[in-house]
Amino acid sequence: MKLSSIIPAALVAVAIAILGFAIKGGLDNFANRDRTVQVRGLCEKEVSANKVTWPLVTKEMGNDLTAIYNKIQSNNASILNFLKANGITDDEISVNPPEVYDQMAERYSNDDVRVRYKVTNVVVVTSNKVDLVRDLIKKQTELLRQGIAVVAGDYNYRTTYEYTDLNSIKPEMIAEATAKAREAAEKFAADSHSSLGKIQSASQGQFSISDRDQYTPQIKTVRVVTYINYQLEN
Repeated sequence: MKLSSIIPAALVAVAIAILGFAIKGGLDNFANRDRTVQVRGLCEKEVSANKVTWPLVTKEMGNDLTAIYNKIQSNNASILNFLKANGITDDEISVNPPEVYDQMAERYSNDDVRVRYKVTNVVVVTSNKVDLVRDLIKKQTELLRQGIAVVAGDYNYRTTYEYTDLNSIKPEMIAEATAKAREAAEKFAADSHSSLGKIQSASQGQFSISDRDQYTPQIKTVRVVTYINYQLEN
């Protein structure tokens, strides 16, 4: 066979071989592209609340609004003295307008109303001195000695605790959640006799803050979940 015919044939053979490898690589890549695993990483952290809102609720009843007003003013003065004497400042205290309920003004009221007015008065403490306020809640019985009954258990006026410094712990928690997600993906890849490839997509769930339990609302549980799709390779 002449050399002039061998060279083109060899070139065609080499081209076919290269094309075959390219096709195989493309098929492998195509197959691997659909081999993914989605994992999630969870991070939870317990933190102490750094803000408390404490409503001190008193209620008065009677038929003389002027007398009720005077009683409320006297109660508020005693409550404010109690708070300030125990370390609460003016800018942490707000006095809400009294809520007046007139039973005679009700559409379906009857004429046999013995007490016409029911007045709810609320003094609110909003502070970052959580431990101090918790101590004062225990000491509020001192107001009873002065004839002031602070109402407890009203659902509309609950003491609430908040954690407002989330940004300071976000980076650390996201990093931990992401590391846990990768750990889970690596375990899955090992079990399936694959190797872990690149991240295809990732999403960070919202942070949630909740009470650790119903008995310790001042302790919060912060939670975040990340979802990551990894590519699996042979």
